[in-house]
Amino acid sequence: MAGENMSKLPGGGEVLRRLKEAGFKAYCVGGCVRDSVMGRPCRDIDITTDARPEEVISVFGEKDTVPTGIRFGTVTVLREFEVTTFRIDGEYSDHRSPDNVDFTGSLEEDLRRRDFTMNAMAMDENGCITDPWEGRRDIERKVIRCVGDPEKRFEEDALRMLRAMRFASQLGFTIDPESARQIHAMKSGLRDIAQERIRDELDKLLCGPACAQVLIDYSDVIGEFIPEIVPCIGLDQRTPYHIYTVWEHIARAVESAPEDDLFLRRTLFFHDIGKPACARYDETGRGHFKGHDAVGAAMTAEIMTRMRWDKKTVSRTVELIARHSVKLRDRIGVRQMMREIGDEAFFRLMELKKCDNLGKAPFVAEENVFFDKLISEGRRIVSQDLCRSVKGLEVSGQELADLGLKGQEIGAALEELLDKVITEELPNSREELIGYIRRCKG
Repeated sequence: MAGENMSKLPGGGEVLRRLKEAGFKAYCVGGCVRDSVMGRPCRDIDITTDARPEEVISVFGEKDTVPTGIRFGTVTVLREFEVTTFRIDGEYSDHRSPDNVDFTGSLEEDLRRRDFTMNAMAMDENGCITDPWEGRRDIERKVIRCVGDPEKRFEEDALRMLRAMRFASQLGFTIDPESARQIHAMKSGLRDIAQERIRDELDKLLCGPACAQVLIDYSDVIGEFIPEIVPCIGLDQRTPYHIYTVWEHIARAVESAPEDDLFLRRTLFFHDIGKPACARYDETGRGHFKGHDAVGAAMTAEIMTRMRWDKKTVSRTVELIARHSVKLRDRIGVRQMMREIGDEAFFRLMELKKCDNLGKAPFVAEENVFFDKLISEGRRIVSQDLCRSVKGLEVSGQELADLGLKGQEIGAALEELLDKVITEELPNSREELIGYIRRCKG
């Protein structure tokens, strides 16, 4: 597609120009070209060249270069652009990166080693595109297709299977039949991939606008690295509130959350994982899942720890999953929940419950009007700074000590007073609170 504007690749054109002036060939390559063709914002800009690493360093100087991947021909230039020499990859014995590389003077040979056709395009400083694998055609068809043999591409790096799924989720593309067939056939290769790499791809997949269909179509692949989800697949919930299986419900709930809210989407991904373990069916055949929130929270903590999410993220996620089935009926319930988990987590919980409803039978979503009222009540509590913690009480521990309470008695008394204030049995008034304690002491 000659005529693509290089201004879409800020800074990249300068690197190409300087390499060309030094007598070398140089092109923007990969995702930035794909995004430019699609009219999407370009993020990371990668550059490929026939210049060897030492020649790249010579062109830009040691001050403006870092040999970040010199073994594979990569030099970081001007702090943000990765410049890699045209290369041919050797064997991938670790299913992650080539054991060795051979530099080449051929751009076409370099593009041949890449994962998908849409990522195997190069753009020169004039916006002219080299596209030997028909990546633009596949973009127009909205198809993700491997460069060459899918089996070989996934054998080289099994994570490419998840990358294909992630792109399908993010772009709304489909994976071409042969590549899809190999993903299902070769999914066990993901067992050789580091948990951190899988975790990062899963997070990106979950934030795609088309993630639900990908989660449903490739549930067996996800089950390869999170086997705990396998019992959810195909499990009929047998309740009028649910028209989907547990896994389909999870997928649709995830997609109902805002695309840019990774925390909420990830929490929804795990929120009902405990249902199969708690499934019970009454004499009418109706399904019941009592306790699935607590069981799911424990399972989620184990999975997320195994996949090496940070402790704070695990804790926040588990906190909401453990409470996502709690019924809140009024302003007192709102204050009690805010006392228990804090203001921010309360509002996140309400959004979680609303998204959960959007993955059920259509009539269930009518309850979201009530959740909006609870959210409004929560905002009122915050704006008026109504008491919802011991720190908000109009009486201090020292004042209770002055009344003769000691040690653990003080803490217990403060919690009791907070209970009374939140349930509106007592006003948050110093005089009333001290009077109550005096009456209790007899």
